[in-house]
Amino acid sequence: MPTFTAAQVAERLGGQVVGDSSVELHGFAAADSARQGDLTFAENETYFHRADHSAASAILVTGLHASASGKTLICVTNARNAFAQVLPLFFPEPVFPPGRHPSAVVADSAVVDPTAHIGPGCVVGERVRIGAGVVLQAQDFVGDDSVLGDHVRMFPHVTLYPRSLLGRRVRVHSGTVIGADGFGYVFDQGQHRKVPQVGQVILHDDVEIGANVTIDRAALGATAIGKGTKIDNLVQIAHNVTIGEHCIIVAQVGIAGSTKIGNYTTIAGQVGIAGHLRIGDQVTIAAQSGVMNHIPEGQKWMGTPAQPDRVMKRQWLAAERLPELLRRVGELERQLAERGTGSTGS
Repeated sequence: MPTFTAAQVAERLGGQVVGDSSVELHGFAAADSARQGDLTFAENETYFHRADHSAASAILVTGLHASASGKTLICVTNARNAFAQVLPLFFPEPVFPPGRHPSAVVADSAVVDPTAHIGPGCVVGERVRIGAGVVLQAQDFVGDDSVLGDHVRMFPHVTLYPRSLLGRRVRVHSGTVIGADGFGYVFDQGQHRKVPQVGQVILHDDVEIGANVTIDRAALGATAIGKGTKIDNLVQIAHNVTIGEHCIIVAQVGIAGSTKIGNYTTIAGQVGIAGHLRIGDQVTIAAQSGVMNHIPEGQKWMGTPAQPDRVMKRQWLAAERLPELLRRVGELERQLAERGTGSTGS
């Protein structure tokens, strides 16, 4: 594992050292498991107190602090952002040498940059183009006429159907299938007749796709994922869906066909979105929501069927009061019944 001084780490992060800038750091760990020589981080006062009493040699903190224990501090504008930047220093990704494994099958018509790594058991189809620094780790399948931009990384057992287009620095994790047939059928003479899906999938620059994700190719045209969008594990994206730039889509989301999602939108876990909808920019959809209507930009929706968060919260609060309301109504009915009985008897 590489070793850095606190000063070197601070320089990489644009931060400031308080304490011994020459202390050597050779690891990064959470406060409760840190050992001497480790760097840890604290994004608020509670975590700082815990980190200051840990065995770590230095703490990455937001803003200027004073350490009660005398630990070295690396002060930055935002400790969480710095955390994401510093981890690759201590845990660099494995380097894959250029070249093709003897067990890889690469079509003669494929154009593969000499700096690319084609791992064991990979299959690269006809007329495929693979850019500089691409890594296909093992048993990846790249269908005919697909294009992989520079520095794409595909983890083991990824399948790209023909004509898939991946931009630069796209990452695709294990078990993902890109470009399978869209789910399109028409009911004809008592049977479901398949509609041929002849489109493609386009993943723009800096998209990351989690494990076991399925992105279906379009019936016509393209299913497209915008630049910088990050998709978690076990997500289903149907044919002709368009997702904008820098979106976050959490695990087990399902998006039905031809829905269009704007930029900087966040879709939490297990959300289901019906087809042919328009979801605006900077929308947030809460976990386990069922979306059946268009959502204007900038709104927060939740629930099933999903509604604006303020409307849904009022309904939930009202629902919590229903048992007491039913009890009171029952009591009123009993009192009215008793009065009616007494009046008849007199």
